[in-house]
Amino acid sequence: MSLEEFTKNLEQELEEIEPGTLTPETNYRDLKSWSSMYALIIIAFVDYHFNIQLNGNELKSTETVKDLYELVKQKGA
Repeated sequence: MSLEEFTKNLEQELEEIEPGTLTPETNYRDLKSWSSMYALIIIAFVDYHFNIQLNGNELKSTETVKDLYELVKQKGA
């Protein structure tokens, strides 16, 4: 999955995000609707689409959508 596809699919999971506003450079924690629920949604998204389990510390090590994508790629390699 490309970074662009990853971003688009993640945006669809985060229901309160206006379509087309999430970019690879977006710091997802700065989203005004960010909450611990979004963290759980991201963990479930990665598990479902990539069969990769992220823990809280791994998620905390990322800030942008691109950081998250790179982590998923690294763990899937």
